[in-house]
Amino acid sequence: MKRVFVLTTCLVFGAAIFAGAPVSAQEPSHSPIVSFAPVVERVVPSVVSIFTTQTVRARAQQIPPEWRRFFGDSLPNGKLPNQTVEGLGSGVIVREDGYILTNSHVVETADEILVRVKGGKEYKAKKIGTDPGTDVAVLKIEAKGLPAITFADSDKARVGDIVLAIGSPYALAETVTMGIISGLGRGGMHITDYENFIQTDASINPGNSGGALVDAEGKLVGVNTAIFSQSGGNVGIGFAIPSNLARTAMDGLREHGRVVRGFLGTRIQPLTSELAESFKLKDTAGALVAEVSSNTPAGKAGIKTGDVIVEVNGKKIEDDRNLRLMISAIAPGTKVNVKLMRNGEEKSLEVILGELPKTEARAGRRGGRGDGGGPLEKKEKSNVLDGITVGDVDEHARTTLKLPAEVEGALITGIEENSVGYHAGLREGDVIQEINRHPVKNSEEAIAQDDKIGQKERALLRVWSKGGTRYLALQPK
Repeated sequence: MKRVFVLTTCLVFGAAIFAGAPVSAQEPSHSPIVSFAPVVERVVPSVVSIFTTQTVRARAQQIPPEWRRFFGDSLPNGKLPNQTVEGLGSGVIVREDGYILTNSHVVETADEILVRVKGGKEYKAKKIGTDPGTDVAVLKIEAKGLPAITFADSDKARVGDIVLAIGSPYALAETVTMGIISGLGRGGMHITDYENFIQTDASINPGNSGGALVDAEGKLVGVNTAIFSQSGGNVGIGFAIPSNLARTAMDGLREHGRVVRGFLGTRIQPLTSELAESFKLKDTAGALVAEVSSNTPAGKAGIKTGDVIVEVNGKKIEDDRNLRLMISAIAPGTKVNVKLMRNGEEKSLEVILGELPKTEARAGRRGGRGDGGGPLEKKEKSNVLDGITVGDVDEHARTTLKLPAEVEGALITGIEENSVGYHAGLREGDVIQEINRHPVKNSEEAIAQDDKIGQKERALLRVWSKGGTRYLALQPK
């Protein structure tokens, strides 16, 4: 079944989605019936409706069908009327002097933003800043004495806590739904760069985005941001940004106009069971360092490719996402203790974190296929590189694939889809840089290293691919 994640800000009748956070309902002492009315009455005034307007330049394919019979695919003088796209979302008042927390995807492309508070009064809002990395945005309206919400400590949230979702689904302002926290620390869904979502079954729908997820005491435990849905409506799986993460992003936007994050300077990857075995580790806890540059904080501190980071400042690292979240939350210039595993031995290093660059480099797509000049076919007796053709990296391949000058190795110029390497993730254009921790500078060295691998023996490869390096464990059948 296809997985679909919906960011619930509706365009042309904008909608935003809203997710839940932890709460605990206390046992009533006199009556078996518990009402959340007192909590709702106190919290609802802190939740606002957000209306956005965006002007979009029309394109030829946007000409209404009824116009084409007269004008074809273009209008006289080549001019088309611009279109006005409206959106709807929710927000939460976080300060009495008019600061409002919402989702980045609700307001980031808006030309005009209107905020409606309880009672119907409307204000034009100024965009203080947006952070797509967490999907957090901060707005400001000119008002005093507003009912600001109280933040909960989302780190104390538990699965099973009761939560209320408050927002404006389908423009139905002050809608309240109830559920529980269904899961914590959800990630890997590629909705944002820094995912640590609270999952809830409190009903949230388009228009809830940016609204409040509160606990049984009415404290903000999360900011609703997305739902899992194939229809676009609620199916009982919603996601909220934890209040602690949202608050950190909000403070950065208010103080600096952007979120300032710590920077380690490594490219990391998940540690699979196959990789863990190849690195002689007991389990998959930790983050595998696939790449590190000498002029980064990690490089200066002595962290190397192939290291597995297992702790930062005494806190255990569960996986690569956990490390990314932890480092990003630490202020640049902070000295941290990093515990890692290297060749089966534990080491501790001190690293002074830098500041994450404003334009952090992302892995890019390959520019095309390079033939490498004079590929060498693998011998029939080989196991690990069966079905793979490798060649040397020449200037043509380096230019075509946009290979950095420091990247050396054996270029994969052909690979069979039924090969072990293909199933492990190798593709044409990848560059094999190491085999079983031995560097290889060309195709001949790669073949020589492969010949040393025993029958059915697992091999650990370090590979440059799509703008960065990673490790792969290949297990012949």
